[in-house]
Amino acid sequence: MPSGAQSNPQPNLILAGFMGTGKSALGRQLAKRWRRSFVDTDDLVEKLAGASIADIFAQQGEEHFRALERKVVEELLPETDAIIACGGGLVVQPGMIELVRAKGIVVTLFASVDTILRRTAGNSRRPLLKGEDPEAKIRELMKKREQAYMKAGIAVYTDGRSLQQLCVIVERVYEREARAVLKARSKKAD
Repeated sequence: MPSGAQSNPQPNLILAGFMGTGKSALGRQLAKRWRRSFVDTDDLVEKLAGASIADIFAQQGEEHFRALERKVVEELLPETDAIIACGGGLVVQPGMIELVRAKGIVVTLFASVDTILRRTAGNSRRPLLKGEDPEAKIRELMKKREQAYMKAGIAVYTDGRSLQQLCVIVERVYEREARAVLKARSKKAD
């Protein structure tokens, strides 16, 4: 099991995917298990802006929010030893997949529309789902974003899996990918 207590810096684990797929819940759980710091890009955007995501969208628009996300990825993410949960649209923006991949090992979480709808119901931190028909909005956004999510990282489906099961799955993926990254680093250093 990966641990932040190791003397050798370990690559970040970055969780990407649509809102409500479990990035923050899984990230917090893995951070506890691995004794690493947990970082949520949405929290960093709110701190940087001094405003909530809903307020950023309402007052300055999505474009401003996306610019803040880029700044967070470029300037504020730890280089190693962290578990990072990305905002749902972060990897969809042009050039962001490459920026995020340069920061660590990316695992993209997926869930069904029904699961996402259930998990996001009544959450005011989700300005893109405001309106009459959140289900239609989820379907529309997922269709637009699916290709970016598939390219961002290794896909893991969260439906019907407990947090513990997901931890085991993601740990296995991470360990395999981290070995490859560390091996490449070692060859580069030679």
